[in-house]
Amino acid sequence: MRWVPYGPQALMFYFADQVGEEAFSRGRAIAARLETSPPEGVDGFVCGFTSVLLEFDCEKVPDPKGRVFEWIAFLKSALTAPLVPAPLKSIPVTYDGPDLSRVAEHARLSVDQVIELHSRTIYKVYLLGFAPGFPYLGDLDLRLHTPRLASPRPRVPAGSIAIGGQHTGIYPLDTPGGWNLIGRTPRILFDPMRATVSGRGEDAFLLRPGDRVQFVPSAKAT
Repeated sequence: MRWVPYGPQALMFYFADQVGEEAFSRGRAIAARLETSPPEGVDGFVCGFTSVLLEFDCEKVPDPKGRVFEWIAFLKSALTAPLVPAPLKSIPVTYDGPDLSRVAEHARLSVDQVIELHSRTIYKVYLLGFAPGFPYLGDLDLRLHTPRLASPRPRVPAGSIAIGGQHTGIYPLDTPGGWNLIGRTPRILFDPMRATVSGRGEDAFLLRPGDRVQFVPSAKAT
């Protein structure tokens, strides 16, 4: 397992060479182990598509690099643990985004073909980032890979379904954005009130890393 130092109190480990089913499963297994039984001295972690960043308590682990083989052994042991099946969540979509025709033109497909390809895939939530609750979803059909906009929009409405490069995602909030907008959903991806009511911070997020997602076309998302 490759690793690189990431500042004085963090190390980055690479558990896969490319994005895909194997990387997704490995990331889920490692995240599950770190959430339930992290090694003493590990202060936090961030899972990416093919890597995990471990952050260390400077008093308990003053020299993380000196114990790198210990961390690698821990991460490898996590890969052998059985995984709970990821939940499948349906997201209703009205495919009427302002960039839908441009995505179709780039792919040399009809709009209907783009919708069919985009909605038939069961996506994996690899990670959340960019904005609270923004899911980076893969694996997008190769024919739909589309470069990001040359100039980002100053405001993208919350609920917008978009394609950026090899990924698709959902804007959880009104934010600037440079992905291609192909549709919209009424689902609320990030709502702090849900966490307030339940008392569990994670409930603010509709989607979580490890979930699986399928988009369901609707003439008018409700």
